[in-house]
Amino acid sequence: MDSPLIGKYAPDFEIPGADGAIHHLARYLERHRAIAVVFMCNHCPYVKLYLDRLKQLQTELQSQGMTLIGINPNDEKQFPEDSYEKMQSFVTEHQLNFLYLRDMNQDVAHSFNAEKTPHVFLLDQKGIVQYAGAIDDNAQDATAVKTPYLKNAIAALLNDDAIAPVSTAPVGCSIKWRD
Repeated sequence: MDSPLIGKYAPDFEIPGADGAIHHLARYLERHRAIAVVFMCNHCPYVKLYLDRLKQLQTELQSQGMTLIGINPNDEKQFPEDSYEKMQSFVTEHQLNFLYLRDMNQDVAHSFNAEKTPHVFLLDQKGIVQYAGAIDDNAQDATAVKTPYLKNAIAALLNDDAIAPVSTAPVGCSIKWRD
């Protein structure tokens, strides 16, 4: 099922990061050729399975003009572990090398039609969504991955090649929407 955002401009956002600063998507579009927006949270076992892979992508590809931006949209009333304060310790504990932002009112997740944690959206420098879905084809075992969807999509984007597939089904936990 294709994401309704493929080929369209990603919704702009301006939200706080675990680093205490406010982050505006438009500023990152000015500086990067590719931005991978990853809806994630602190407590999801799938996010934990993917953290090292995400950090590795950031390390490998940031010099080529790509950056990752993690966004936590989960309702902290239902899941106190996903609070802003816990995000700050999560960044330190897991030594995140990419931004981790808080979507407190869930507007950003809604505007992206995000469904899961993790759910990734790859934007080009114009802010157009070029890929949406899963990070790769094996959440459980990084060594058994046959198709690294996000990494392949980033490589294609940076090389001005066609991205295929442009979307996959995200794999993970459902976003914890507010009542």
